[in-house]
Amino acid sequence: MSTPASGGFTKEMARNIFYGGSLFFILVFLGLVFHTEQRLPERTNQAALTDAVVRGKAVWEQNNCIGCHTLLGEGAYFAPELANVYQRRGGDASGGAFIKAWMQAQPTGTPGRRQMPQFNLSEQQLDDLVEFLKWSGGINAEKWPPNIEG
Repeated sequence: MSTPASGGFTKEMARNIFYGGSLFFILVFLGLVFHTEQRLPERTNQAALTDAVVRGKAVWEQNNCIGCHTLLGEGAYFAPELANVYQRRGGDASGGAFIKAWMQAQPTGTPGRRQMPQFNLSEQQLDDLVEFLKWSGGINAEKWPPNIEG
C-alpha cells in the first residue's frame, strides 16, 4: 500500500475502510435479526394462537376496529386502547362477558359522549373477537400501554 506525499488517504485506504465498515454493519444487522428471531416466539403469545383468535382478528379487520381504537399503540386514538381490555375488565370469564355485553349495548345514547356503532355481530363473532382481544393482551409489548386504562 502506498502513501501519498500529502499525507491524505489513498484509494486503497478508503476502499479498506469502506469494506471494513460495511462488513461490521452487516454483521451487526445480522446479529440483531438473529436476536429478534429468537425472541419473537416468546413475545408474540404464539402458543395461545387458536382458530378462534384468527377468526376474531378477521372480525376486527372486517369491522375496521382499528379505525377508532388502538391495539398495542397502533391505530386511531378516537376510542380506548384494546390490547389490555380483557385484563382491564376482569381477566377471566367476566372480562369476556363484559366485552360482549358492552358491544351488544352500543350505542348507549349518552349525551356528550362519543358513540360506538352497533355492528350486529353474531354470538360466534363476539366470542371470537373476545378471544382475539384476550390473545392480544398476552403479547409482551414491553409494558405498553403504560397504564392499565390504556
